[in-house]
Amino acid sequence: MIVDKFAEYASLELGRPLREDVGHHAKRALIDWFSALFPGTIVAPAPNLLAAHGGELGHGRSSLPGLQTTSHPGTAAWINGSISHAVEFDDIFRDAVYHPGCPTIAAALAVAEDRASSGADLLKAITIGYEISTRIGAAIQPSHYRFFHTTGTVGCFGSSAAVAALLQGSNSDVTRHALATAATFASGLQQAFRSDAMTKALHAGHAAWVGVTAATGAAHGVTGALDILEGDAGFGSAMSVNPRWDEATAELGERYNIMAITQKNHGCCGHTFAAIDAMQYIRAQHQLDPAQIEWIAIDTYKTAIDVTGNFEPQTAFEAKFSLPYVVSHALLHGAVRLGAFTSERLADPGIRSLMAKTRLNDDREFSANFPVMRAARVKVSLKNGRVIEQFAPYRKGDPESPLSDVDLNDKFMELAPPIIGADSAHMLLEKLWRMETLGVAELGLAALPRAGR
Repeated sequence: MIVDKFAEYASLELGRPLREDVGHHAKRALIDWFSALFPGTIVAPAPNLLAAHGGELGHGRSSLPGLQTTSHPGTAAWINGSISHAVEFDDIFRDAVYHPGCPTIAAALAVAEDRASSGADLLKAITIGYEISTRIGAAIQPSHYRFFHTTGTVGCFGSSAAVAALLQGSNSDVTRHALATAATFASGLQQAFRSDAMTKALHAGHAAWVGVTAATGAAHGVTGALDILEGDAGFGSAMSVNPRWDEATAELGERYNIMAITQKNHGCCGHTFAAIDAMQYIRAQHQLDPAQIEWIAIDTYKTAIDVTGNFEPQTAFEAKFSLPYVVSHALLHGAVRLGAFTSERLADPGIRSLMAKTRLNDDREFSANFPVMRAARVKVSLKNGRVIEQFAPYRKGDPESPLSDVDLNDKFMELAPPIIGADSAHMLLEKLWRMETLGVAELGLAALPRAGR
């Protein structure tokens, strides 16, 4: 059965040192997760979750970084997983249409703190969670993404595999039954992020919580249906069309998906990134007068249009899922970071004027190659008849054009200091880059200051 193969891989990984290049990418994933987490502490649903779980805070050893409190592992995973997904700066595994960091790292960190694990064990757990979940995710796409939010569904496997790695010791049944149990709780409907609801972020938190509870239960003998992935009424049959399970285990433990993760360069939905990149290039190469623009055409894949084809966003959340908005913002202001979604920018008449001149086109080639290909072609037509065109075959941050370590440091130092202060951010970043030499407790996450508060 498939879960047996994943459990065998986890045992193999746990029994050997983490390959140096793989460990480096696990640290990149961890740093990038914190970059997404910290700004999420000051926006919804963070205050709502803190209020909802007030009676549970201050107990337990699992921290809520940037919030100066702790909780028990399940609650910490639920809250941290949710808020790390809130500002749309979290990582992506492209082939699975999946954000692995939010559920996997939130769960692994919560349990690692509770158990006072080593940093090396945390990095190994993160790697195992990423490898197993990204492969399940890729096997069920693209049909799964028609209705389901992969981070909420497949994220349950990332979190449960990572937590099981911290708990199982020599007992590989922990991973088997953690994955089998987690599969039955996999959930998350796409309709939740086609409105201004908070639910999309909660999908990641729920997946993190599932992983903690499923793996902890498995470590104490709770069993699951081991054919849950490939069974006639199992995960694959229920939530996808013709899943490719043979690909899910191909080269497992030899080829690492954690080394092919997309780290976000823009603070919005990843389906918009190629078009933003193309428009940023046009902006850098040409001195355009917005008043002279006749129309803007964006050719991209159908899913991007389905998810981000909102021409009338009214809130920051809706604007992050509006391809016309973020591309118009890129033309006028360059970067599409957190400042792109302030109330002033949302009301900017210049952006709204460009949006009205924008049209979206489903490119058949791009759509046929989704999810592996995330391309866009942007054309800007001027009133003098000139048409400027730029093709982006992939996104900055994708494996073909990855963010460098320096880029990741810059991203962290942009997003963390407003929450925990520059000095604390510098010290935490330095520790994260040598995580394999430290204990998780040495990060001092619960004691991080709250800047300006």
